[in-house]
Amino acid sequence: MMNTQQIAFLSDLLQNLQIHVLEAHLTQCTVSWKELDFTPEHNKLYWILDGEGWLKVENQEFKPLADQLCLLPAHALQSYATISDRPFLKYWCHFTAHIGSFDLFQWLDIPLCIPVSDASQMTAWFQELTALHHQPAFTSRLREKAVLLQILSSYLEAVPVEVLQRRANEMDRLSQLRQFIEVNLHKSISVEQMAKSVHLHPNYLIKYFKKHFGMPPAKYMQRKRIDKAKFLLTTTALSMKEIAEQTGYEDTNHFTKSFRKDTGFPPTEYRANVRS
Repeated sequence: MMNTQQIAFLSDLLQNLQIHVLEAHLTQCTVSWKELDFTPEHNKLYWILDGEGWLKVENQEFKPLADQLCLLPAHALQSYATISDRPFLKYWCHFTAHIGSFDLFQWLDIPLCIPVSDASQMTAWFQELTALHHQPAFTSRLREKAVLLQILSSYLEAVPVEVLQRRANEMDRLSQLRQFIEVNLHKSISVEQMAKSVHLHPNYLIKYFKKHFGMPPAKYMQRKRIDKAKFLLTTTALSMKEIAEQTGYEDTNHFTKSFRKDTGFPPTEYRANVRS
């Protein structure tokens, strides 16, 4: 299982998750359903209702049964085919789940085919997802994302989640960088100092940071400072001056302007609204 530092890092990354539904359908496969050795740039979910078939992801092979949910991650070598005269009846969804320039499932090591205890609920979610995807209303684009996130959350809650071994060192470095920023939010941190903390060249750090966190270092630090300010406003009786000092602002005026720009409220009003 993931350690505490990895969980905290992944939770932070998920704040920048951008998810898009590309396709969502109910299909009765034919006996000619087959494609070998291809590498898609999107993730796929198969919710098996009936029939038989064969899936392969890298070196793992599966023959899913009814009431099983399968995840075929992006950028992995895949194959599929029928294996009898009873091909799959399945809901399926193609989607992307980007964090920066990476897909979420490029980080995770999870089972790729699982039984689902509440099959009726899963079927209902896929029915709703498919219906929404075929509706032209712009609000349907929001609602289909919400349903897909529900399916993915249910999936991840049902399996042991680990970091892919080939990504572990990368995650450790990113966790170290995140921790350096967290403990120094009360200071003015330069790119050079960040780079030194993880033994990278300052010019490379900016590209590296944006690639993994989905934003430049300055924007990330601003977001973390506002997050810390929200926490202090709602959990302590510290003055505006004390909170400004602990979150790295030069003075209360600068702090108030930044906080209002980010949240739409001055800090005193935010504190009063949350506590009321």
